[in-house]
Order: sequence, then structure tokens, then C-alpha cells
Amino acid sequence: MMSHSITGSLELTELLMVVVIFAALPLVSLKGEHVVFDSLDSMLPSWVRKIQQGLIHIICAALLFSLAYLMWQTGAEFAATGETTAQLKITKAPFIHGMGFLCCLAGLVHLAKAFLPQDRNVSDGGTL
Repeated sequence: MMSHSITGSLELTELLMVVVIFAALPLVSLKGEHVVFDSLDSMLPSWVRKIQQGLIHIICAALLFSLAYLMWQTGAEFAATGETTAQLKITKAPFIHGMGFLCCLAGLVHLAKAFLPQDRNVSDGGTL
């Protein structure tokens, strides 16, 4: 009895990990707490760093919007086919749609950071 796993525990863990990771994504983007490689930034003039940060935010926004679109499409396909988890029969579509929505929200954060003036007290993934 003790050697058997709880039915569906892996599925629940996977679904809850999706919720936690994707729910944190817009917040991490807003706070600028992504992993950053900035060892060469001290050698660049501030105007180059501003352009660089703007371009990075635009690229991140574009990638997140693309990912959101793909997830929304996949969610729609899963909803149409009634895709569920194997053991607990939990519908997958709401989770995929949620992932798409949160990617879109993170993309909007990056887009705003690319074009709106930044507060100098808020870190953007490195020291200012």
C-alpha cells in the first residue's frame, strides 16, 4: 500500500506548476527580475544601453505575443476535441488558454517597458 503513488498526483503537480510559472511571468517581467547577462554593459554608453534595452523588450514582447497566439490556438483545439489529462480527466483547454493569456500579459509588460519612460529606482534586470 505504501509503495503505490497517489493516482493523478503527477498530473496535479504538472498543472499546478504551469499555474505558478505562468502566473509569475508577468510579475517577473514587470520587476525586471529575469536572468540577465550584463557583464559588458558597463563598457557601453548609457544611450546604447537604453536602445539595447528597448530592442530587447520589443523582441521579448514579440516572442511572448507569438507564444500566446500559439497557446490560444492549441487551447481552442484542445477545447474542440475535449482533451483531458489521462488519469483525472481534467480538461486541459483552460490551462492552455491561461498560459496564453499570461504570456500576452507579459508581452504587454515588455511592450510598455520598451516605450514608456522607466523609473530610475526600479531595476531592469541589472544595476542602473
